[in-house]
Amino acid sequence: MHTLVEILAGLAILANGVVYGTDVFGAIVLRPAVAAVDDRTLTQLLGHIHRIADRRFAAVGAGGLLAAVATAVLAAASARWVSAAAGALATLALVVFLAIYARISKPVNTALTAAALADRVPADARRLQARWDSVINGRVALQTFALAALCVGLVAA
Repeated sequence: MHTLVEILAGLAILANGVVYGTDVFGAIVLRPAVAAVDDRTLTQLLGHIHRIADRRFAAVGAGGLLAAVATAVLAAASARWVSAAAGALATLALVVFLAIYARISKPVNTALTAAALADRVPADARRLQARWDSVINGRVALQTFALAALCVGLVAA
C-alpha cells in the first residue's frame, strides 16, 4: 500500500498543481492585465476563458480532490499517520477552496460567460471582476497549503 499512497499523492499533486498554476497566473498576470482593458474586452476575454476553463477544469479539480481523499484514507489504513494527516489537511484546504469557488468565483464566471456569449457588456462588469479578484489570493493560498501538505504526505509515505 506504500506505493499506492505515493501514487495517489503524486496524482493529487499533479492535478491540484494545474489548478494552482492557473490561479497563480490569474492573480499575478491576468488580474493586472484585465485592469488595463475596457469593459467590453474584459467581458469577452474573461467570459470565454471562464466558459472553457469551467468545463475543462471540473474534472481536473475533482480528480485532485478525490486523489487527496484517497491518499488520506489509504495512508490511514496503512498506519502512515503523517501521510494520513497531511492528506486530510490537503483535503480540508481543497474543500474550502471549492466552497469559495462555488460561492464567489463560479457565479462571476457564469455571468461573464453569459454576457460574452450574448455579445453584451454587463453594466457591473468591473464589480463582477472585483468580486472574483477579492478571493483569488485566498484561493492561491489554499492551493499552496494543499500542495505543501500533499508533498509532505508523499515524502512521509
